[in-house]
Amino acid sequence: MVYAIKTEIRDPDALEHSFLEQKTMYGGKDIMAGDTIYLFASENEGGSGLVARGTVIGVVAVPRKANVVRQTPRVTLKVRRTALSLRPLGRRELARHKEWDDGEPETELNFKFYRQATNKVVGLSDSAAAFLNSFFQT
Repeated sequence: MVYAIKTEIRDPDALEHSFLEQKTMYGGKDIMAGDTIYLFASENEGGSGLVARGTVIGVVAVPRKANVVRQTPRVTLKVRRTALSLRPLGRRELARHKEWDDGEPETELNFKFYRQATNKVVGLSDSAAAFLNSFFQT
């Protein structure tokens, strides 16, 4: 499966990234080493949206806290960057895609990342993954 993460990314040019205790939603908890992941630098943290594509090289599930009933699963990830984005894709570009049931990949990304603007790891459909792949040289 293919995933995306929206979080603080201080150095998009770095060859490796570590993301500690990231919230998972929309299938993000199933991420595994070897999976492809698209990296979005969170605008909440001063970022610009899609910055890179990578391969997950390590995943550790964060243990749930005792005596807390509702918890969003979290993971710690290590990612090796494989490509840098050729053009921008972020909140501004996705904002007009608000028809939640139109099946468009842009709408899926807008819904998963910006409807609830918290940073998170999400699973992607094949069409969203193909759309994101078009932002990179093949």
